[in-house]
Amino acid sequence: MLQDNLLVIISLLFAVSMLAMLSQKLHISYPIFLVIAGLIISLIPGIPRIALDPDIVFVIFLPPLLYASAWYTSWHDFWKNRRPISMLAFGLVIFTSCAVAIVSNLMIPNFSLALGFLLGGIISPPDAVAATSVLQNLKMPKRVVTVLEGESLVNDASSLIVFRFALATIFTGKFLLWKAGVDFAIVVSLGIAIGLLIGHIIYAIHRWLPTTSSIDTVITLLSPYLMYIAAEHFHASGVLAVVSGGLFVSYRAPEIFTYGTRLQSQSVWNVIVFLLNGVVFILIGLQLPGIVRGLGEYSLTSSILYGVVISLVTILIRIAWVFPGAYLPRMCSKKIRTREANPGVKTIFIVGWAGMRGVVSLASALAIPLMLTDGTAFPHRNLILFITFVVILFTLVLQGLSLPFIIRKLDIVVKENEEEQRLAIRLRLATAALEYITTSYGQEAEAIDAFNRLKARYERMVEITGKRLEKEEGEDMPPDFLPRYRRLLLELVKVQRQELATMRRDNEYSDELLRNKEFELDLEEARFRR
Repeated sequence: MLQDNLLVIISLLFAVSMLAMLSQKLHISYPIFLVIAGLIISLIPGIPRIALDPDIVFVIFLPPLLYASAWYTSWHDFWKNRRPISMLAFGLVIFTSCAVAIVSNLMIPNFSLALGFLLGGIISPPDAVAATSVLQNLKMPKRVVTVLEGESLVNDASSLIVFRFALATIFTGKFLLWKAGVDFAIVVSLGIAIGLLIGHIIYAIHRWLPTTSSIDTVITLLSPYLMYIAAEHFHASGVLAVVSGGLFVSYRAPEIFTYGTRLQSQSVWNVIVFLLNGVVFILIGLQLPGIVRGLGEYSLTSSILYGVVISLVTILIRIAWVFPGAYLPRMCSKKIRTREANPGVKTIFIVGWAGMRGVVSLASALAIPLMLTDGTAFPHRNLILFITFVVILFTLVLQGLSLPFIIRKLDIVVKENEEEQRLAIRLRLATAALEYITTSYGQEAEAIDAFNRLKARYERMVEITGKRLEKEEGEDMPPDFLPRYRRLLLELVKVQRQELATMRRDNEYSDELLRNKEFELDLEEARFRR
């Protein structure tokens, strides 16, 4: 039985990989294909239903996904945009949870307000993976992407705190606003403190102990689980512990990780995040037939209607929130008007429209307990799971597919010149290297040909980059110089790979030496393609 289930999971993961490749080919965000795959899986007859313990869903899926998001978030950009991020991550989450609670309580028969808040806590946080994967091939202001990523990092915590309070209310039947406020402050502050404490310990391990690339990678995989479990043990926010600890270690990463660790851990984490996203959608697909059968007093048609209405509520609430949230602080504070440029109606609308729900909502829904403390079944659990899936499907398909079209139609002007920044960084690095050669190896550069050629290379790099920054185009540097030069470098790598293949086929040299050279070519190609 275990082997059969394992075979099903492996087959479905393979199918998810194929869908991800198709999404790249069609230039469509891969979470859209994953949620559609989950729906298709549920329609396949004979697919087994895999039992999943709700208590372990958060522990397995959330910590690494949150840690990965925190790792790739710039602390400088996050702190710089803390005001709009906070308004979305806290204000909008609570506003959305309240709206969903009221609408669902009024619309769905026998659906209590506490269950409405539980549903609101589940579907209130947008998914960063969905939004950024849609925006990555489109020109958007850097601030928009930073706000969306920062929002998704913190709103997971705030929404899961709402989720926790709603669960407690359902289990105990009591809710005191003042006590909830105090508990919220304790849960948040203690979670951040625990995350930072463990982050400092992990930093010390990476910094002072004789680790290797493999050990460092393993520690990065264990870190989010340590932060999450430790915080939850003390009844604090495990999510905020992972986020705060991840941001701290990420900020310190250049000091503690070698090039080998960075290359290895990045590859491992990319695979882990992709698999976890795929597994969650597979799990909901495997459980969806049972969920539909367990809707009880609610028909499939009415359940779909509830999901669509609540999806529209979440979309409209977000759009209604972002405009006052952007302009009211500017109207009330001269300091904000002076410090921050006017975001413009177009970019605000994009932030409002990019509220696709995703994997965190699925994981939260799957984590709803099966039973109450008295042994009775958790009320309307299947309906909440089904509505969550409908909301994710509706928002990903509608907003995810339309977002690129809307961005192109709005014709948003991006003022940031990333190419100029790249050239400036290249110039400073080349200048620093040239100064070091001149001061530390001046005699060798004059007497030894190899040193002289290396110095000439950096001198040429400084000259060419300086001309490009000054918009000077000499005869030796046409406008399309850089793309053509990069294409030549990649073609040279390809030629060398072909020669390596010939040497391997002819068995002229040691396989170990050939593999080492192939690894060097891999590093070169990775650098050229970036």
